[in-house]
Amino acid sequence: MIAAIEIKNLEKRYRNLVAVDHINLTIARGEIFGLLGPNGAGKTTLLMMLSTLLQPSAGYATINGFDTSTQADKVRQSIGMVFQDPSSDELLSGYENLKLHALLYNIPIKSINKRIDEVLMLVDLEKRKHDKVKTYSGGMRRRMEIARGLLHQPEVLFLDEPTLGLDPQTREHIWQYIQSLTRKTGMTVVLTTHYMEEAERLCSRVAIIDHGKIVANDTTENLRQTIAGDLISLKGTHIPLDNLRRLPFVKKIEVLDGRVEITIDNAAKNLYLLLTVAGEIDFIEVRAPDLNDVFLSYTGKEIRESEGGTLEHIRSLTKAKQK
Repeated sequence: MIAAIEIKNLEKRYRNLVAVDHINLTIARGEIFGLLGPNGAGKTTLLMMLSTLLQPSAGYATINGFDTSTQADKVRQSIGMVFQDPSSDELLSGYENLKLHALLYNIPIKSINKRIDEVLMLVDLEKRKHDKVKTYSGGMRRRMEIARGLLHQPEVLFLDEPTLGLDPQTREHIWQYIQSLTRKTGMTVVLTTHYMEEAERLCSRVAIIDHGKIVANDTTENLRQTIAGDLISLKGTHIPLDNLRRLPFVKKIEVLDGRVEITIDNAAKNLYLLLTVAGEIDFIEVRAPDLNDVFLSYTGKEIRESEGGTLEHIRSLTKAKQK
């Protein structure tokens, strides 16, 4: 495996707060890699260190062979970054935003217009290139941000919640763009997401981060297989949990948001007996484990949409540093 990103014992500490706790990780070239975690788990802090916006307290990381601390300029030339917070100038057109970015990245003047047309075509915005960004829909703005991140042809693209808040149809289009990118360019993509379907659809591997540590790192299929058995979700009054726990085929019981979540062996064989013990219930669902169940198993929480973007994250870290 040829590594696009190497992370060794990476740590970020703010006095008594450890945001990232000695993370080790290798991401291959051409891989779409997902980072999952509850709010405050350390995902955005990790991305900010990898993109040279934060200096680590310990350890190191390399991107495209360049050290993020000592070769920051080389790293920045090697990466594209799309934060969840919109950062395009609404009063400028798509073309003007991209041209400004091209000048900042020292793309040769003779190549700028051609490169802008290429990325706009890639994200299906070439017909709106001269329209002001404030006239774009939410999905078009996200595609514009992705186009900007691709303009200087980076080796690695970081996507922080790329489809947060978008409608299902637009989200599907963004997924298609990301998959097309990696096929056409061999680019490495690292994304954070709160959508399990997004991680399962796009990522060859995912890492689950909790309390600044990687608690799981594998393919989505292998992670699902860590939960052996079938999942039963029940709702009702006075469900006898102690009696259910005594059943030999019951492996785990959790109460979550008014539901009783039960993991059992062989639902086809044992469901009837479980229901006879459970008594009167109002709702039942039987399913195979998915990535959300894996996340819950490792973190004890259900994943939620982010409560704040990167800018809010920077503000919170700044406050922590000042304490």
